[in-house]
Amino acid sequence: MPELPEVENVKRSLESLVIGKVIESVDVRLPRIVRCPDDPRLFEAMLAGITITGFGRRGKYLLFFVPPFTLVSHLRMEGQYRLADTGDEEAPHTHVVFRFTDGTELRYRDVRQFGTMDLVLTQDEYPQGLKSLGPEPFDKSLDGRELYKRLHARRAPIKAVLLDQTCIAGLGNIYVDEALFLSGIHPERSASVLTKKQCDGLLENIRDVLARAIEAGGSSIKTYVNGYGRHGGFQMALNVYGREGQACTRCGSEIVKLRVAGRGTHVCLHCQRRPRRRRAVVGAQATDKGRPQGKLVVPSKNADGGSIR
Repeated sequence: MPELPEVENVKRSLESLVIGKVIESVDVRLPRIVRCPDDPRLFEAMLAGITITGFGRRGKYLLFFVPPFTLVSHLRMEGQYRLADTGDEEAPHTHVVFRFTDGTELRYRDVRQFGTMDLVLTQDEYPQGLKSLGPEPFDKSLDGRELYKRLHARRAPIKAVLLDQTCIAGLGNIYVDEALFLSGIHPERSASVLTKKQCDGLLENIRDVLARAIEAGGSSIKTYVNGYGRHGGFQMALNVYGREGQACTRCGSEIVKLRVAGRGTHVCLHCQRRPRRRRAVVGAQATDKGRPQGKLVVPSKNADGGSIR
C-alpha cells in the first residue's frame, strides 16, 4: 500500500496542483530517502530552478518530469505528498520539502520511512526496480494469452506470482485478493494449472477492480490520501480484503484470513475452493490394464519450495 490505483490518484492530483511550478529550493531532512544521487545536497542543487512539466506512473512508481531529469518516487507503505503554503504548520514525519517560487511547497511525509527517490537524467536507465517491471494491467499488449504464458511456467501460488512485479506491474495485496475472489480462484492454487479461459477471466477482473478503484479514488485502508489530502472510497466496495469474519457478498459464507506468500490473505472458501493436493506414484509399474501400481505418497514440496497443488 499504496498500489496502482492509489499512485494513479496521487499522480492525477499532483498534475492539477503543481505542473508549471518552479522549484526554488529543496530541503532533504532524511538523507536515506534519496538514493540517487548518493549525496542529498547534490539532489537539492540539481533540482533548484527546475520546472515541473508533468507526471507519470509506472506500476507503483510515481514519476516527476523535471527536464532534463526524471524524479522516480516510490511511496512504499505510507509515503504521502501534500501541497501547502510556505509557513503553514507541518505534519510530523515530513522528510523532504520542495519549495516553489510562488510561495507554496510540496511536502513529502512518510511515517514508516520506507519511501525512496531517485533523480536520473531522462535518457539514462531507470532504477533496477523500475526497469524490471512487467506490463501494465491495461497495456494493449497484455491479453489472456500473454498472461497464460507468464503464469504457465510458474508453480508458485497464484497470489505470489501476481504480487511479483515482474509478472504484472502495480498489483498489491488488496487488489490481488479482490481479483482472485471475482475470478473464483483460491490464492494458493499453483499459477501453472490455470487454464487459458481462467487467465482471460482473471485479467478481465484485474482490470475491472483496478478501474473501479481508480474511479473511487483508491482505498484508504490505513493512511493513504491523495495530493489534496483526500481519502479514497473504494474500501467501502471491497468484497474480501479486510473483511475477515464477515459474510461473503456472493454466497454468505464467512470470509477467512490465511497466510499466503507471506501476506495476510482474505478468501471465501466456498467461492474459492482450496486446491487439492496431487498424489504421486513411487516405483509404479504398468499393469496389463495400463494402470500404475505402487505406493501412493503426497509430496510436501515442489520445485519452487511451495506446496504442490
